[in-house]
Amino acid sequence: MDAVIPSVTPRAEKKTFLTYLKRDKWLYILLVPGCLYFLVFKYVPMWGVVIAFQDYSPFLGVFGSAWVGFQNFTDFFINPDFIRLLVNTLILSAMNLVFFFPMPIILALMLNELTNQLFKRTVQTVIYVPHFISMVIVVSITYVLLNTTGGPVNGILQSTLGHKVDFLGSTAWFRPLIIIQVIWKETGWGTIIFLAAIAGVDQELYEAAIVDGAKRFRQLLHITLPAILPTIVVMLIMRMGYVLDNGFEQVFLMRNSLNGRVADVFDVYVYNMGITQGAFSYSTAVGLFKAVVGLILVKCSDLLAKRVGQSGIL
Repeated sequence: MDAVIPSVTPRAEKKTFLTYLKRDKWLYILLVPGCLYFLVFKYVPMWGVVIAFQDYSPFLGVFGSAWVGFQNFTDFFINPDFIRLLVNTLILSAMNLVFFFPMPIILALMLNELTNQLFKRTVQTVIYVPHFISMVIVVSITYVLLNTTGGPVNGILQSTLGHKVDFLGSTAWFRPLIIIQVIWKETGWGTIIFLAAIAGVDQELYEAAIVDGAKRFRQLLHITLPAILPTIVVMLIMRMGYVLDNGFEQVFLMRNSLNGRVADVFDVYVYNMGITQGAFSYSTAVGLFKAVVGLILVKCSDLLAKRVGQSGIL
């Protein structure tokens, strides 16, 4: 009788990084531009934060300037303007979270309900366009519409109510105008991520819901929203990293001597101190403070998301 030879499972070959590099070389080549972007514009400039701990002088350079430790941070925290800047920044950020952040989600859900594909694509194209308009143009349009000397909005108010409203110089109108501009410019573009998340929802879930008698609102409430909730959480966590960033360009252009009391935020303050007054070390310390706070908020938001059962980002 012939001897039975046991089969031997071939030992899996240990794959090295070079193996993956050779196999997927074109994918790694596609990574090069992105890596170079982050290296050149994100990581290399981080070397400049050292001047936050120096009494930096352009003539002495980084290596010749005297070290002062945390003195610039101390000067910033005891500055009488610190509380006002913090309050103005946080109010704008809170308004962005409350009024702007939900808008792309709501709009994406509304677009998903459209059945006419031609009309849907047309609407999407139209609402994407404002994203590509410069904020300078957006502010210019705002000035043309709302100024008190020839603005059409104030012309209508004058003819109907008998008086004009100084929208551009009013401290009460500054924040609403900022939020309205952001909503108009970025809501359409923000729907892209949420529409992609909605497109990934299993269609069998909707079919099962229809069989069970669920109407469109029930399907949205119990299928669509839970399915895109992880995406919403991730976007919210990332947004928390920008709580102290209100967008320098927009606020700077909308700011004037009349609304400066509420328009002064950290971004404008860094510009005024660093570029206008030449306090490079002090303004760098303010910028580093913003970055550290943003990092802490992202980490805390991520931990909170994981505690409530979401995956988070870290």
